[in-house]
Amino acid sequence: MNKIRYKPIGIIHSPFKEPKRTPIQSSSAQGIKGTIEIFPEYVDGLQDIEGFSHIILLYHFHLAKPVSLISKPFMDEKSHGIFAIRGPSRPNPIGISIVRLIKVKNNVLYVQDLDIVDGTPLLDIKPYIPEFDKAVAIRIGWLEGNINNLSKTTDDGRFTQ
Repeated sequence: MNKIRYKPIGIIHSPFKEPKRTPIQSSSAQGIKGTIEIFPEYVDGLQDIEGFSHIILLYHFHLAKPVSLISKPFMDEKSHGIFAIRGPSRPNPIGISIVRLIKVKNNVLYVQDLDIVDGTPLLDIKPYIPEFDKAVAIRIGWLEGNINNLSKTTDDGRFTQ
C-alpha cells in the first residue's frame, strides 16, 4: 500500500496549553471558546460554512505518545483495546470533535465547546448534520458504568509524550 500523507489545513487555538487537565470530549467542554486559523490556501473552502451551527473537526494528536494497542482509558481503571477507547495514542493519531461554530471572520473560525490543545494541527472540517451524524447508542461497552464521570474527567497526562 502507498504511504498516506495529510497536510494540515490550519491550526486550532484554545486556552489549553498542554493536554493535562484538558476536557476529554467536546460534550464536557461546554462554553470553552477558541479559534481555528485556516491557512490562506484553504480559505475558499470556508464558503457557506457559517450556515451550520456545529462543525466536526478532524485533527492530528501531535503530542500523543507512541501507540499502544492495549491502553487504560481516562474513564476506567481497566485496560482495553485501542479501538474500544478514544485515547490519542493510536496507530493513526487522529482526533474528532464536534464544536459549536459562533462566527467566521476572514480565515478564522470562532468556536466553543472546544476540547483540543492549543497549537493542534487541523486536518479537515465537516459540517455536523444531525440527520447524517446522530446515532442512538444501544450499547456503549465498558463505558456503561462509567459514562456519568464524563463531565468531571480531564486529561491526566497518561497519553502525552
